[in-house]
Amino acid sequence: MPQINIVVVGGGFAGVSAAKSLSKKLKKNSDVVITLIDRHPYHTYMTELHEVAGGRVEPSAIQYDLQRLFSRRKNVQLVTDNVTELDHQNKTVITENGQYAYDYLVLGMGGEANDYGTPGVKENGFTLWSWEDAVRIRRHIEDTIAAAARERDAEKRTAMLRFVVCGSGLTGIEMVGELIDWKPVLADKYHIDESEIELVVVEALPEILATIPRVSSNKVEKYLTKKKVRILKNAPVVNVAPDNVELKTEEDLPTHTLIWAAGVKANTDTDEFGGEKARAGRLVANEFMEAKDLEDVYVIGDLVYYEENGKPTPQIVQAAEQTGHTAAKNIVAAIEGGEKHPHESNYQGTLVSVGSKYGVAYLFDKIHLSGFFAILMKHIVNLKYFIDINSLYYLVQYVFHEFFHIKNKRNIFRGHLSRYGNVLWSVPLRVFYGSMWLVEGLKKAFGILGAESWFGDTVSLPFSWLQEPTSGASEAVVEEVAKPVFGLSYAYGEEPMMIFKEAPGWFESIMKIMIPNTEMALFFQKFMTYVEIAIALALIFGLFTWLTSAATIGLVISFALSGMFYWINIWFIFVAIALMNGSGRAFGLDYYVIPWIQKKAGSWWYGKEKSLY
Repeated sequence: MPQINIVVVGGGFAGVSAAKSLSKKLKKNSDVVITLIDRHPYHTYMTELHEVAGGRVEPSAIQYDLQRLFSRRKNVQLVTDNVTELDHQNKTVITENGQYAYDYLVLGMGGEANDYGTPGVKENGFTLWSWEDAVRIRRHIEDTIAAAARERDAEKRTAMLRFVVCGSGLTGIEMVGELIDWKPVLADKYHIDESEIELVVVEALPEILATIPRVSSNKVEKYLTKKKVRILKNAPVVNVAPDNVELKTEEDLPTHTLIWAAGVKANTDTDEFGGEKARAGRLVANEFMEAKDLEDVYVIGDLVYYEENGKPTPQIVQAAEQTGHTAAKNIVAAIEGGEKHPHESNYQGTLVSVGSKYGVAYLFDKIHLSGFFAILMKHIVNLKYFIDINSLYYLVQYVFHEFFHIKNKRNIFRGHLSRYGNVLWSVPLRVFYGSMWLVEGLKKAFGILGAESWFGDTVSLPFSWLQEPTSGASEAVVEEVAKPVFGLSYAYGEEPMMIFKEAPGWFESIMKIMIPNTEMALFFQKFMTYVEIAIALALIFGLFTWLTSAATIGLVISFALSGMFYWINIWFIFVAIALMNGSGRAFGLDYYVIPWIQKKAGSWWYGKEKSLY
């Protein structure tokens, strides 16, 4: 059978969704080759552009290397190039550096900011529609505030410290929300009064956030007002100069920064790609995502125009992913001779963050959330995305850069989870904790310090089926002498209390399977002694500190359930938790070993990252 070539153009949400779906559904068909072409070697997490532009996370936090996303997909090849032409007659994609024949073509090149022909926007404004845009805005804002801090002319200083966002849709509101959070940080850094920095939202419509229910948009407006954001409604921008924004209301806003977030149109690179165009340059497709008037060409994401219930598919992530899945299903159906699948949207709601600590959500057409729970839900949805694309690596990275590596308290937990702390002071605790486990292990190994060796012929484990029977009189004596008292620290003259006097029935049943007789018990004692000594040495030298600390928690729980652990030693667990915060990175082997393992394991699993594929 001849090779079947599927070319996907665009590595955004829609393109990645389509390529992943095609790869999975066709993995058993060795004749199929899927080529994903994008101008960048990475996938940009577009919904978090405002976090980069607003200085919350580092620019690399929203760049996901395509090699890492597709490293285990043997039927997908990556190409970093810019598509310049489509030869529909010969079914060929032409790029700046090559040509790629296709049997099926998927166009998912996304959209770009729509300035509606407003004079001066391209020359003097900033759009927020790419990673480069976000980095450019971030640098400009910081540079402008730094320059304003040295500016003596009052009028010019005021203009420099006024930041205008045009458009109050999701992008515009999320951008101004980040500026609200960033404002006090920048004011402190450059030694200016925070009240000098003015934030303005300009909207042509009578209401902000017109696409979500009024109950939610009103909450956002109230929050913005509380944060002293100036909101100008019914005020279209008619001209943008380098130092001024002119409104249709005849009001001028002297400013050096206009962030344009007022609309979206199809990627203009597709203007000469053929096919019927609809509003904002989008390519018309049918219910199977097949491009009108183009054979074996599918259109997905922000680029597609398909009306469902009288409305075009919205230019949102959910629609991008779902149209990608629809196109993939129908390409598979075409290859395998199956039935076509009409597109059925299933939008589960809208989430809007207004900075790192406040937001609103409207879910399943009935649930309204605001504040903490709305932001938490947005994080959950973002985490679900990484599960959907099978990327545990970037899920973990997201957790780290949103919660553990955050600065200036800019998340819903107000920075309480941040790992940016000096772990040096935990080193003495780590060494002490490891030494304590070492002493306990050596006592069991050699029977020193008054302890009985676990390497002899005596079973020290307290399980009843492993013990020699004792007389009732002996038991009575023990019961009379032992009067344990609960306490979390030792008090002179008191007998400390066990957490469990004897093993619970369910745990005892497990132990009977693992340690059924004396021979196994003696082996188990020796094995556990070696484990304790190994863990102790690892803690002392700071090797695999997270894992070894977690292991000690497991040992403590096991000892407690076995009836071998006192309440006064419960602090073991809390010390272990404290040491899991990277204690081995300071004067420990983890400083050297963990980066080496990450590098080697990453190269083996994902392959070597490249600037071009």
